Amino acid sequence: MGNLLIVESKNDQQFLQFLIDYLNCDIEVDAPICINQDDYECLDGLSERQLITTLRDLDENLQKRDIARIGIILDQDDYSQEERLNFVNCCLAQVFHLQGQLTGVNQWIAVESSQGIPLRLACYFTNVEGQGELETILKKIKSQDSPYADCLERWRDCLSGAEKQISDKDFDKFWWNQYIRYDTCSPKEQRQAGRKCSMRHFDYVLKHKGSKILNLNHPALQSLKDFLELFR
Repeated sequence: MGNLLIVESKNDQQFLQFLIDYLNCDIEVDAPICINQDDYECLDGLSERQLITTLRDLDENLQKRDIARIGIILDQDDYSQEERLNFVNCCLAQVFHLQGQLTGVNQWIAVESSQGIPLRLACYFTNVEGQGELETILKKIKSQDSPYADCLERWRDCLSGAEKQISDKDFDKFWWNQYIRYDTCSPKEQRQAGRKCSMRHFDYVLKHKGSKILNLNHPALQSLKDFLELFR
């Protein structure tokens, strides 16, 4: 019986697969919920409709896929953990028969599909110190010097002085893109920056230099690793 992860975006899918391979876990990462979006997947937040549709599609195909355990990984964004748990529980209740509710991350609950297939399900919310998303984690675990990206802090201060604001979510995305593009891209790669130094091709970046530009032993990753270890 297999393990399946549900994630929000293409970039989440690629990073999770990279981390799963590093940990040597046997987990399949399903097609992302926001598969038709660009680099700013779910920028306005994941909707209840999107998650329910994904869960219903999964429910209809469970007999063919031989899945026993399901993990849901969503961005925590600016929500509290309780708010995120309520969101997931509400979506689950519209698709599965629940034997209890999720009361925390990294914990199993028993659920049953509409066809009576028993499953175990757990969730995790991507965050750093209770807020954020994938780029928040990536920024935290970067392992190379980042003068180009770090100088964006002065730009942000300049915006503030002009009474303009940029959200933490947008800033972290911008910071990470500059880190990839200017702090970690070799002169040779710069000639093909769109393909080799861009989040549009994050799979290439991870495959060819992920272990060099990211610290996969950073403490900020431990709770996510603990979640993935549930599937062993």
